[in-house]
Amino acid sequence: MSNALSRMMSQRDWILADGATGTNLFNMGLESGDAPEFWNEKHPDRITKLYKMAVDAGSDLFLTNSFGGNASRLKLHGAQKRARELSRISAEIGREVADRYDRPVIVAGSVGPTGDIMAPMGTLTHELAVEMFHEQAEGLKEGGADVLWLETISAPEEYKAAAEAFLLAGMPWVGTMSFDTAGRTMMGMTSSGMADMVETLDNKPLAYGANCGVGASDLLRTILGFVAQGTERPIVAKGNAGIPKFVDGHIHYDGTPQLMAEYACLARDSGATIIGGCCGTMPEHLAKMREALETQPRGPRPTLDQITETLGAFSSTIDGTGENVPAPRRTRRRGS
Repeated sequence: MSNALSRMMSQRDWILADGATGTNLFNMGLESGDAPEFWNEKHPDRITKLYKMAVDAGSDLFLTNSFGGNASRLKLHGAQKRARELSRISAEIGREVADRYDRPVIVAGSVGPTGDIMAPMGTLTHELAVEMFHEQAEGLKEGGADVLWLETISAPEEYKAAAEAFLLAGMPWVGTMSFDTAGRTMMGMTSSGMADMVETLDNKPLAYGANCGVGASDLLRTILGFVAQGTERPIVAKGNAGIPKFVDGHIHYDGTPQLMAEYACLARDSGATIIGGCCGTMPEHLAKMREALETQPRGPRPTLDQITETLGAFSSTIDGTGENVPAPRRTRRRGS
């Protein structure tokens, strides 16, 4: 399948993705509990600014403001019938921004989890999940997204439903999961389990990986877990800017631009092709990440010791795969 992201990956050793959506929108005035997707219609100028900030900081790829744009999440705001429309608008704004630049910029249509628990543990059936993901995918496709970008998934069943939905939409896709529970997703998936699952899908992603989670150190340990499976599929690393802390009534991420620059190079050296940030990652982080990736030569694959020495200790002593090897106990965080 020929598409913009595949072409870019064939021509580049690494691709810089964007940073946080929520953190940046909160800084623009989004209130807790509000649906960010409504801003696609109410404040298109702010969404334009969100996208433009990432590209101006050096991103080759940015995600649309449609993470919670599925019918299940929008139902919380009485807008479940607007999933396709709001997703389409988010991509239309993105397409307009990307086309202004004299270099290739990828518009990735963000698709987040439904927020429901899959059957038999919950009430969300496979068929309904496929329907919701398909509806959102069609909206993003209509708006001009180059690729669909599934993110922050914890259940393998939901990942599989999205893959089926994206095939119905005829769109290439990328899919990441969030490993935030002692090296596993909330629903128990390990990095090795995900690497194996991806290759069994009828509709395989162009790239797969991890986003969000606990911190940059944990995310890179997950990346190494993918690489250990011998995968040849491009890997995505989209880690948070440090660890969240509650400061003066607000969530603050303690990762500095310099720390994220070091994370970016370690992610590249660990085996990731698409590298970006997640929660707390601002344009100033992205600019330093871009500079580091362009100026720092590729190095050998880092050890767990090297990761923790540079980025800080892991949040758990195990990586979730059953190989209960104690992680390094260093707590020093260079650059923070």
